[in-house]
Amino acid sequence: MAKSLVIVESPAKAKTILKFLGSGYLVKASMGHVKDLPKRKLGVDVNKSFKATYEVLPGRKKILDELKKAAKKADQVFLAPDPDREGEAICYHLSEELGKVNRNIFRVMFNEITKRAVLAGIQNPQPIDRNRVDAQFARRILDRLMGYKISPLLWDKVKRGLSAGRVQSVALRIICEREKEIQAFVKEEYWTVTANLQGESPPPFSAKLTKSNGKKINLGNQEDTDKVLAGLKTAEYRVARLTAKEKKRNPLPPFITSKLQHDAYGKLGYTVRKTMMIAQRLYEGKDLGDQGTVGLITYMRTDSTRTAPEALNQVREHIETAYGKDYLPQSPNLYKSRKGAQEAHEAIRPTSLEFSIDAVRPYLNRDELNLYQLIWSRFVASQMQPARFETTTVDISAGDYTLRVNGSVQTFPGFLLAYKQEPEGEAEGSEALPPLKKDQLLKLEKLNPKQHFTQPPPRFSEASLVKELEENGIGRPSTYASILSTLQNRDYARKEQNHFLPTELGILVTDLLVENFADLLNVEYTARMEEKLDEIENGKLAWSDALKDFHDKFAKDLKRAEVMMRNVKREEIPTDQICSKCGLKMVKKWGRFGQFLACSGYPDCKNTQEPEGEGDSAKTTIEEVCEKCGMAMAIKRGRFGQFLACSGYPNCRNTKKLKYDKDGKIQQHVDKILDETCPRCKKNLAIKEGRFGEFKACRDYPTCKFIKLKEIGLDCPHKECSSGRVVERRSKRGKIFFGCSEYPKCEFVSWYRPIEKPCPECDRAYLLEKITKRDGTTHFCDNKPCKFKVAVND
Repeated sequence: MAKSLVIVESPAKAKTILKFLGSGYLVKASMGHVKDLPKRKLGVDVNKSFKATYEVLPGRKKILDELKKAAKKADQVFLAPDPDREGEAICYHLSEELGKVNRNIFRVMFNEITKRAVLAGIQNPQPIDRNRVDAQFARRILDRLMGYKISPLLWDKVKRGLSAGRVQSVALRIICEREKEIQAFVKEEYWTVTANLQGESPPPFSAKLTKSNGKKINLGNQEDTDKVLAGLKTAEYRVARLTAKEKKRNPLPPFITSKLQHDAYGKLGYTVRKTMMIAQRLYEGKDLGDQGTVGLITYMRTDSTRTAPEALNQVREHIETAYGKDYLPQSPNLYKSRKGAQEAHEAIRPTSLEFSIDAVRPYLNRDELNLYQLIWSRFVASQMQPARFETTTVDISAGDYTLRVNGSVQTFPGFLLAYKQEPEGEAEGSEALPPLKKDQLLKLEKLNPKQHFTQPPPRFSEASLVKELEENGIGRPSTYASILSTLQNRDYARKEQNHFLPTELGILVTDLLVENFADLLNVEYTARMEEKLDEIENGKLAWSDALKDFHDKFAKDLKRAEVMMRNVKREEIPTDQICSKCGLKMVKKWGRFGQFLACSGYPDCKNTQEPEGEGDSAKTTIEEVCEKCGMAMAIKRGRFGQFLACSGYPNCRNTKKLKYDKDGKIQQHVDKILDETCPRCKKNLAIKEGRFGEFKACRDYPTCKFIKLKEIGLDCPHKECSSGRVVERRSKRGKIFFGCSEYPKCEFVSWYRPIEKPCPECDRAYLLEKITKRDGTTHFCDNKPCKFKVAVND
């Protein structure tokens, strides 16, 4: 019989920790939160100091009963969820329930899942941090008050199913405001001039025109540029000034969550959600063969750059051995975390440098290895010497004009040997230069005038949006992935070419909220709320006081919005367009699928049509023909938004997904030919467009019917299958399902996405994930004798 019960959040984590603790312990998983605010009612009494009613989650009752049963038999209970606010709240709710059967309950924390860290945590238990619990409760109640009160208002004024969130809505506002900047942007013409020059010895080089009569030059049109070119063609080119100096490029600190998400996106192409899923697996533990299961990285939800002294000693020893003393600073590099960072946590780093890239390579899949290598390299580089460069700036006189060229030569690679870091603010036009000296004459080979136009600010990618949220103090490392997912799931924003584009609905909802809840949608106000949560956690502010300050203002805004907010459902905006059926004027209305035109004679005339004359995205036809029948394609609107359909419907039922370019205009699809070859006919593969979106297939498809299926990053879970990978497939109706890449040799198939989590109740090596609007995310086992099923908090 076990003497001690240890409770963690996930089965994978439980499995790893049990191997460290041995037979004297029983390790079980709570599967995340066990209690939450009720789903069908507010659950917060604003008149009684915001007293909250928490209930056992429906999917956790069976698990909680098992934990109580185990706790009753144990001498002591150790609560070991993740070391953050959410983990502390889980501990508090577990202690509430388990305290009824066992009073010997302790909180243990560890930043990494290694034997040393786990044993140290067990040997040094501590009480539950009530300040941290209060901060989580305050955050949860804030989100509940805003979502529960504003969402029904949007249902009444716009349409059912909409939602508002304290952080989500601010993120959406940032996306919408960037889109408005892009739409309002007026491009301006400008010209640049470079001169190809030759010194006394090679190589030739190029210098850029920068000044005229000692002042910065701006060329706005071709006429001005031609005048300058006339002067430059006859001028004498002479080296006027040389400036040489050494420049250092310092290494970046080890990863925090947002920086890991940013670099994983830029270097590996991983979405924020994918990055966090892979990092979770590396943190919870991987089986390394003879070494057993061990966590490979420290806790991956952190905003601190702090590194433990023992880890610093280990990495310094590694640097000296692997790179030499010249690459090792005299003392460790220390980095300052941003304001409000949780310094109790560490940065994301390998748990031990004994687990080198080559050592773990056989035990990790490709995605895991790529991310682990990124974390490993960044951590090692953070404790190395700066890279050094010899930079030269040369000013060249040409009559009344001055040209400039910058040269740079690396003299010492430093940390760049371990981690390739893109330079920030590198001098423009940096190139290899020949030997030059002051007053040296240069030969003009060619002048290169070039026309440019100013560009609007770019739309946000996942990485740049996370960076924007972090820099403005909005949200926390654990929330970024769910924020981005929610915006897309609610149809407030879509991703086109990996950049966020607000939908018509997203812009409407944002405008309504900004008009009626200016404070709640204010970036600075939201950041201040995050600071207040930090103050609650640090014991500097009572959680009820913070909630009162919020609610006093919120209640007034809500009462006013109930009266003053536009009732979009009932709006009818007159237009000059004439109904093609009865001749009356059309009015613009808002429906289930966005704006549409309806006859003002409704209900006598029920004619409706798409809006016209509001930009390219509103046109009913485009310059693209149906590949099946040759007729023009037209824009139609359905329950999931706009799409392309053949204008020959119903004789031709061809449809396609609507694509947009970087300016938000409709983009016609052209097959992108890839370097990868078709395994059947040896021709190149291509990115093609089908009725359900892009897919990768032979360039001769459908003559050659090879289609490369999308992998989800999981080996086939069937024990009998040794080489298959789980891939996405589509039914004839377009519904996604999952199967083995080795079909028909392996007949594994599922309507639900398999996830790499073993069933805690049977021998299944995987669970299935089901997501519905009503019940949210559920993990369950498809082994018929096993009834395991659990709700998951996103």
